[in-house]
Amino acid sequence: MRRLLVHVEGQTEESFVNDVLRPHLTSFQYESVSARLLGRRRERSHRGGVRAWPGVKDEIERHLKQDSGLKVGLVVDFYGMPNDWPGRASASALAVPDRSAAIGAAMGLTVDASLRPRFFPCVLMHEFEAFVFADPVGASEAWGRSDLEGPLSSIRKAFLTAEHINDSPETAPSKRLQAIVPGYEKPLMGSLAVFTIGLATLRQACPSFGSWLSALEQ
Repeated sequence: MRRLLVHVEGQTEESFVNDVLRPHLTSFQYESVSARLLGRRRERSHRGGVRAWPGVKDEIERHLKQDSGLKVGLVVDFYGMPNDWPGRASASALAVPDRSAAIGAAMGLTVDASLRPRFFPCVLMHEFEAFVFADPVGASEAWGRSDLEGPLSSIRKAFLTAEHINDSPETAPSKRLQAIVPGYEKPLMGSLAVFTIGLATLRQACPSFGSWLSALEQ
């Protein structure tokens, strides 16, 4: 039996791991699947931004060394990732489907070689809110807002995949949602949408995420 600990940025991602990933991965011989906020963010008064990579890497390596049967995952947004993280600065020059894998590989190379096979990073393109656009019908149903299906679908149809929805301060998935749904609350509405949409749709609409999930399943 295997164990998985996934480091995440915030409470929405934490709920996603615990409520969506955990039930799925238990059918792939995982005896435990849990999430951990990066750097004990729940205990900090200031929770904005992402920590520098050396601190995150140390945290990941510490958990891998403490438990030889543990796999450690990492889920972070490309949009908010600092440029000093491995592979981030050069990834923007790559095609969208290649960015997540390139950064993940670069991060892996900085981890101790003996621990590397048990480290599974996932860079969400471009942020968690892209999951909402994976299925506009499911998202609008989850919120009880059929009037939002049209606006969400219009945005989704303009891009090859949900992961292609771009990452500028004006056009990132979260910014688009805030424009369509005034008062959009990520922890509540994002979690409801993703739970309704389901993993089967998410992995098809978001290929980078799908590749990461497949790696965990194997």
